[in-house]
Amino acid sequence: MRIRGAVLEEIGRSTPYSDSLPLTISDVDLDDPAPGELLVRIEAAGLCHSDLSVVDGNRVRPVPMLLGHEAAGIVEGVGAAADEALIGRRVVMTFLPRCGDCDGCRTQGRTPCTVGSAANNQGVLLAGGTRLDRGGSPVAHHLGVSGFATHAVVDRRSVVPVDDDVPPAVAAVLGCAVLTGGGALLNAAPPAETDSVMIVGLGGVGMAALLVAAALGVREVIAVDAVPEKLALARRLGADRAFAPHELDGVRADVVVEAAGSARAFETAVAATAVGGTTVTVGLPAPSATATISPLTLVAEARTVIGSYLGSAVPSRDIPRYVELWRAGRLPLEKLITARVGLDEINEAMDALAAGLQIRQVIEF
Repeated sequence: MRIRGAVLEEIGRSTPYSDSLPLTISDVDLDDPAPGELLVRIEAAGLCHSDLSVVDGNRVRPVPMLLGHEAAGIVEGVGAAADEALIGRRVVMTFLPRCGDCDGCRTQGRTPCTVGSAANNQGVLLAGGTRLDRGGSPVAHHLGVSGFATHAVVDRRSVVPVDDDVPPAVAAVLGCAVLTGGGALLNAAPPAETDSVMIVGLGGVGMAALLVAAALGVREVIAVDAVPEKLALARRLGADRAFAPHELDGVRADVVVEAAGSARAFETAVAATAVGGTTVTVGLPAPSATATISPLTLVAEARTVIGSYLGSAVPSRDIPRYVELWRAGRLPLEKLITARVGLDEINEAMDALAAGLQIRQVIEF
């Protein structure tokens, strides 16, 4: 079938992207789903820094590539050996499928799926190969989703069904922002109710972590970002205190989540971790980035540093937990969404993302 989607033509074009146009809205041919795969009509897709990191070259992927990894939609068809009961269901699309058999999958979320990671790096689906074609040439998949399009074919293991009461935009942000930010607290370093939690970096992932911290009822939630408007929003979303990085001046927390994806933010997070506390880093800085920390401090203060990819999540286990918190009114995920845009505005939306002007922009189809 013929679909319409945002195709990244070249990595590393200059900003503003509204002028250099790295993404073109193209007609692309989409194959029928292979065995174990689904055809999904996309309803909503979130713009994340992981998309921007491909556009700006921090994450090198094969191009041309149909971008988008945080999305939700309705299943309209299934391949052989896929569950026909899913037809008509709303699904959350997740960017790291789990094969269920590799060493990574046996860690219950602590480490990524080896097979899924390899497929993502190659721009193919979990079963191998691409289902996208433009003018006789293949178009790569982005993290097994390619959600910046009217439709997608994905592996069944890349989706989690949710009930119809979950709005499409909320369902979309569950697939990355909430899994990653929330999982830092639910899975990687669960805080006690008596703990303080600090979030360093208040993009979509950081704000999701903040919302989950507030939902868990910890003793104190502290927000850190260099953008005053984000600090103001953090206070409205449940932060007890909010600081610019240079204002911390000895403020520390028991669990500190670094969600900015920069070496400097990581150093800030480590320095702000209390004695006996844990630093969880979920951001993805440039591959060449390095940070400096004191090993002596880690030893003398009995502190821990943990890396957490996709919030150490098992999506089929964790997404229903977030949905229940949302239904109970404890996790107001709608407040993460600060702009709704059209597919044709994708390059301008990337500029806004690069400038740190939005928490979560959502493309609505």
